[in-house]
Amino acid sequence: MSALQRNNVHVQGDGPPMVFVHGFGCDQSMWRRLAPYFAERYKVILLDLVGSGHSDLSAYDKQKYATLQGYADDVCEVLDEVTSAPVVFVGHSVSAMIGMLANLKCPDQFLAQVMVGPSPCYINDGDYVGGFERADIDSLLETLESNYLGWSSTMAPAIMGAPDKPELGVELTNSFCRTDPEIAKQFARVTFLSDHRADLPRLQAPTLVLQCSEDIIAPMSVGQYLQRTLPNCTLRVIENVGHCPHLSAPSASAAAMEQFLAGL
Repeated sequence: MSALQRNNVHVQGDGPPMVFVHGFGCDQSMWRRLAPYFAERYKVILLDLVGSGHSDLSAYDKQKYATLQGYADDVCEVLDEVTSAPVVFVGHSVSAMIGMLANLKCPDQFLAQVMVGPSPCYINDGDYVGGFERADIDSLLETLESNYLGWSSTMAPAIMGAPDKPELGVELTNSFCRTDPEIAKQFARVTFLSDHRADLPRLQAPTLVLQCSEDIIAPMSVGQYLQRTLPNCTLRVIENVGHCPHLSAPSASAAAMEQFLAGL
């Protein structure tokens, strides 16, 4: 099986390559309001992480995907097959860290990183404010384990935010509920217990952090930490309630990305 089949890769447009990778419980359709801004000038590459969307579920391996590195390895394989030029990697939420890990593994494949609502660690630790206490995360994972569909219907609208666009909360709920519960449970555990703060200083690629002004998953303190810790980082704050500005504030997200890309 090729990496392109495994990850349900779709390519549109022509020009410098730009790859978009979705967050937890989502798939490549979540980029439909942002990717078209770039498809006329870039080679836009869309994929589904294994276990999500229309990826090949038979490729899911609990051991491989017990860390984010498994997904990062997949990204490098996809890029090997689809382009020889270095890419701009656009990753939402957990995929911002997946993109960073892929970049560290195969730096020649990357031109820049765009991190949408990223967090290197969700759990508060001393002076570091990730937004959650360990007990909060344990409780969240226990609820997810016992009642995934109920958890999804409660959490997805809160994660989406966008109170003036309730249909987006419904869309995210439906996306969560389409995901195989067993895979989603492991991916959630891997995501929320990950800590990649020690990797941040190693990332040399120019990086744009898109931080929402109100985000229950990645609070402002996390964006500011990334700005201090990443060697080559630009922080842009988007006025947006929620964790998915590519859906709820696509114009503002695109404008921030355009300004960043123009400076590369």
